[in-house]
Amino acid sequence: MKSTNSSEAVPLPEILIFPTRLLKAETTEKLLNKLYEVPHVRQVNISGESLPAVLGSGPGKGLGNEHPERKVINVKGKEVELRLLVGRVFVEIDDIDNVQQALEEIDAICTDLMPFGFNLEVGRYSKYKPTVTDYAKGCKR
Repeated sequence: MKSTNSSEAVPLPEILIFPTRLLKAETTEKLLNKLYEVPHVRQVNISGESLPAVLGSGPGKGLGNEHPERKVINVKGKEVELRLLVGRVFVEIDDIDNVQQALEEIDAICTDLMPFGFNLEVGRYSKYKPTVTDYAKGCKR
């Protein structure tokens, strides 16, 4: 199930980390750095509530968003602007045979960093090949 190209014939497994609360920037930074230290982690994707630079609606529309969690964090030695409050983390594993080992290590990391609780699930959550919509959008160009 290993693959070196970007479009796998068989999708690689993912571990979904679903915290019971949105994560602060400091916790997100620690979590991402520890996840990248786990063997067999291919990539990590995050999703959550957007923190736009400029407010798009309401009485402050057009003003800058001075949210305290909109920060620059350091992930794997690189500065990254965190533009969201993280609510889900998707960890892609490089081979199905390594999922159990990675799951155990990720569980220990999450237990340490998220004492408020979390859920872990194994599956495939990100798309791994173009959809019909992607194909249609590509044809219009």
